Amino acid sequence: MQTTAFRPHFSTRFILINTSHAGNVGAAARAMKVMGFGDLVLVAPRWANVLRREETIQRASGALDVLENARIVETLDEALEGMTHLCATAMTPRDFGPPTVAPREHFAQLVGQAVAAPEQSAQGVAFLFGSERFGMRNEDVYRCHSCLSIPTNPGFGSLNLGAALQVIAYDWRLALGGYDVQAATAPAVLADAQQVAGMLAHWEQSLAAIGFLDPQAPKKLMPRLNQLFNRAALTQEEIHILRGVAKAMLETVDKAKR
Repeated sequence: MQTTAFRPHFSTRFILINTSHAGNVGAAARAMKVMGFGDLVLVAPRWANVLRREETIQRASGALDVLENARIVETLDEALEGMTHLCATAMTPRDFGPPTVAPREHFAQLVGQAVAAPEQSAQGVAFLFGSERFGMRNEDVYRCHSCLSIPTNPGFGSLNLGAALQVIAYDWRLALGGYDVQAATAPAVLADAQQVAGMLAHWEQSLAAIGFLDPQAPKKLMPRLNQLFNRAALTQEEIHILRGVAKAMLETVDKAKR
């Protein structure tokens, strides 16, 4: 009997602390939605009506459901309710505190631990982001289990709040299983052997007409072209194009003879 692989369950929350720019709240909502997350909590933001401000809505770019479901609270304690694993995002070095880790490696470890102990797999993971000007307060960082550091250029590691949240949301989604790539174009319809053979016959006729192929001594030109087109894995549309080229060659030769 075949069994499906165990997939641990995590509830995910993004927490913005003392956010001062309304546009960053909208950008955060957008970044969350494209990665399939929707739990956003703001702790004492600068603007009490930040979720309804025009700049917030514009930067959300369609992620209005995330804004509508977002909560504003006064304290970090309220924002952390139900969360069991807290990840700070802070660049400033501190004398002590949680270990500094790269997001992707840390997330793989979290998921691996949950797989190894499925009875303890139901966790609430919170990602904490400080204010744009001052980052996270020491006392907030000290409450966390880890401090995430996105690997960046050592000479310039400053990331906009929305960009930093997007990277972390992407790495976390990747750790949880990720999404399949959505094709931007329709799948190609390959030409079958009969269509390739018909195209080659057309080309043989046109190559002979322009003098490139000697019908009396064709050597291995056509078999080699056959192998070339086989490697190209031609589509039906490409067969039509190649036959159009052959037709144009024949018409040009015919006009020259008149």
